[in-house]
Amino acid sequence: MSRRYGALWVAGTATLGALAAVFDLAFWVLRVKIPFPIFPRLKFDLDGIPVILALLIYGPSSSIAVSVILFLVISFRDPLSGFMKGLAEASTALGMALLYKRGSRGAVVLSIFSGVALRVSVMSLGNLLILPAASIISMEAVSGILPFIAGFNAAAGAISALGGWLIHAELNRRIPQLVGADLN
Repeated sequence: MSRRYGALWVAGTATLGALAAVFDLAFWVLRVKIPFPIFPRLKFDLDGIPVILALLIYGPSSSIAVSVILFLVISFRDPLSGFMKGLAEASTALGMALLYKRGSRGAVVLSIFSGVALRVSVMSLGNLLILPAASIISMEAVSGILPFIAGFNAAAGAISALGGWLIHAELNRRIPQLVGADLN
């Protein structure tokens, strides 16, 4: 890794981590996160978009770092929510990383589906294991609402993946020197 790339990676990852933190704190303070009707503890937001931008611009390690930053920020007020959010966004990014190739629209679509599918799988298992262990709801209750939690994660993953990809595509069109070079 060149020094220039290393500096760009650190600066870009830190900036996107800060953006994810600002999104989360602003949405939390302003109370504009949209609760999922069946399980209001789950909320729709835009926190995952910087995680996906980190993946698309700087690679998987950057998206994991931004997910960790997001986890830490949320954990100051609710450690379990922070862990689950970090896990959800990291799994979306890693699922996308499996199939993403620059310049291939078909691969982009497949990577978005892959990211959403991995998120749904990881979070379904996570909810089955963690919610009963944390005494939030019983295993039977989690099993009963798991299809709805999966639907929530599919929608939230699509918001993150599509939002990140659309912003990346627009940045690539307007500022190609920022995202056009193959830094991965």
